[in-house]
Order: sequence, then structure tokens, then C-alpha cells
Amino acid sequence: MQIPQVAHRFVEVDGVRVFYRESGPADAPVLLLLHGFPSASHQYRRLIDALGDQPYRLVAPDYPGFGHTEAPDGFTYSFDRLADVVEGFVQRLGIDRFVAYLFDFGAPVGFRLAQRHPEWIAGLIVQNGNAYEEGLSQGAREFIALRPGAEEQVLQLLTLSGTRGQYEGGTSDPSAVSPDGWTLDQHFLDLPGRKQAQIDLAFDYHSNVERYGEWQAWMRTHTPPALIVWGRHDHCNSGCAHDLAT
Repeated sequence: MQIPQVAHRFVEVDGVRVFYRESGPADAPVLLLLHGFPSASHQYRRLIDALGDQPYRLVAPDYPGFGHTEAPDGFTYSFDRLADVVEGFVQRLGIDRFVAYLFDFGAPVGFRLAQRHPEWIAGLIVQNGNAYEEGLSQGAREFIALRPGAEEQVLQLLTLSGTRGQYEGGTSDPSAVSPDGWTLDQHFLDLPGRKQAQIDLAFDYHSNVERYGEWQAWMRTHTPPALIVWGRHDHCNSGCAHDLAT
């Protein structure tokens, strides 16, 4: 297998300096990799390597307040705003057609893009992302019900043990899970202002559930080719965060 050369770049989008990883021929079909909580584009490093001998252009941005993307003071953290920045990012790169890989938080970001620009979507890969209330666990429902005043419940997810649980929860052999992922995630979570960004997004998560009906209607109307992958023992079942009960 040929290991791809990966470029690490920044692009300015509405005052946000967006970091992204890119690999593959510029004229190849695009796979837009949208990451989950509490990670960033680094979660796709091994996938990018695995697809190195395939004719794809792989593009993986960090959302504002995640990974290497810093938002300016006063940036409002909501899923609408994350989608605004990713939308602008796609436009800045001149991408007009792609398969969207929606993982976890990537689902509510990606479905917003799909609603706004159905002509962009060549297909979907959905991994542990939700658009149906039937997929929500009790812990996920408790998370979605959080509102301002419940900051401490969110903060417990943002500790090293909470972040580690995102990776090891539900695994049959935790020793097979590299510690690099959760330690890097925690590094970014501990940067100034990052925890407040996650608190704001937690309190906004209900806005995603409120749009499930719209996203279902979009899928019925546009019927994009889709590959759906779900972890059998995933504790969260929400596309949001680790089960509050663990």
C-alpha cells in the first residue's frame, strides 16, 4: 500500500482560521471527513493512511474550538455556527461535490450542509451518528435534556477519565485501543476556552434532535447512496457524547 502524502493547512473562513488535513489528487472524487466529539481531524489519520492507494481526495477540517482551529473572541458555539464555518470552508476550497463521512458530531454538521446544498452530496457514510430518536439511549436523552445550569454535568465528560471513556467504553479489549487518541483530545480540551465551547455545544444539542424530522425528509427526498456503520456496544447512541451514566 502506498502511504499518502498528507498536507496540513489553514484557510480563513469568516474570521476563523480553519485547520485541515488533505491528501490525494486534486481532481479525484472528494471524501469530506467530519469528525466527532471531543476529537478533531486527527481521528482520521489512520483512515487517510489506509486509503492512500485509492483515487480519492480526502479533506478533514477541524471545527472551531476543536483541534488546531481557533475561533475569534465572541464566536458563538452552536451547531448552526459549526455548519456555517464548514460550509464556508468547502466553498473556499472550491469543492462542489463530495461524499460526506459523518461521525458523531459530524452528523448534525453534515446534515445541515446536506439540507443547505443537496447538490453537494454524492453520498453519505454515517458512523455512530443519529437522525432518529429511536437510536437514543437513556443516557443520551439525559445529555440532550441538559440546559444552562448543568455545567458540572458537562464538565465531568471533559476530564481525562471522561475522554478516555469515549474510546474504551463498550470495547471488549481496551488494551487494543491506543491511548494516543484520548490524550491528544484532552490536550485540546484543556486549552483556554475550549471547555466553555463544549458546554455551549452540549446545551445546543437539543437543536439537532429537533431537526431529525427534517433530515429524515431530506433523505427520503434525495435518497443518497449511504453506508451506515454503528458500534454494537456503543454506550452513547446519540452521535453526541459518552453516556452520562458511566
